Amino acid sequence: MKRTVIMYMEIGCFICCLCGWILNCSTLATEYWNFSEIGEAVLTTVNYFSNLWMDCVSDTTGVSDCKYYPSMMDLPVFLHVCRALAVVSVILGFWGAVLALIGMKCTKIGGSELANARVTFAAALTYMASGFSGMILYSWWGQRTRAQYVDPNYKPQKFEIGAAVFIGWGGSSLIIAGSAVMCYISGKEGLRSSSNKRQQSTGSYITSQSRRSYVTTQTRRTYMMPISKPTTVIFPPVSQLGRESKATRTQRTHKAHTMTGASVRLNMDSYV
Repeated sequence: MKRTVIMYMEIGCFICCLCGWILNCSTLATEYWNFSEIGEAVLTTVNYFSNLWMDCVSDTTGVSDCKYYPSMMDLPVFLHVCRALAVVSVILGFWGAVLALIGMKCTKIGGSELANARVTFAAALTYMASGFSGMILYSWWGQRTRAQYVDPNYKPQKFEIGAAVFIGWGGSSLIIAGSAVMCYISGKEGLRSSSNKRQQSTGSYITSQSRRSYVTTQTRRTYMMPISKPTTVIFPPVSQLGRESKATRTQRTHKAHTMTGASVRLNMDSYV
């Protein structure tokens, strides 16, 4: 992909994740996580609603009264886990935004292209963890509310799923979708560069090892060559060489005279 296309895609993914994170943060201050209505007549209807932090009640006159949970130690484990997931989702979303602003190509803060891609990849993973934390939170809350409402043996007051849970589902979906695309774009660039460097380092290591083995074999061949035995050549004295040469010369001249005499005789006989 071209750099401009990647830059605009990163901006779009960041805006998508940021909007989802803002929606998730807005649900923490909303009271309508679940609600219930009691009363048959319009004038005597009472609304009950609650969230992670408080229980509220309102009547038809518009007057509402909210009360925080009295003691943290008396709360059920389910509520403690939901609070923890909400806080973790908000914190991870904040740090994901910080890393994305540092690593995106349009900001030019991270440094080189490879460093920017890796920082953006880390931001995408952080955003994805934030989105999954929020999705687990809202899905668990909605499933528990539905199970209590459908259960015929549940005697206490039954509640329905509030608007905050649906907003949280939408925000978490935006975060997961944007972070997935951002993770694919940045990971394709950052991880590919690291894999190319690993291949180059592996190739150079293999080349150096082959060179070392070649040098080792050459040195082994050099050291393992058979040692040639020294040969001595005995030359006769110069005076003897001169004598032998004179003797051979006289013998050669004697043979030559003998051959010429025999040939002359043969020629005379042939004429006769």
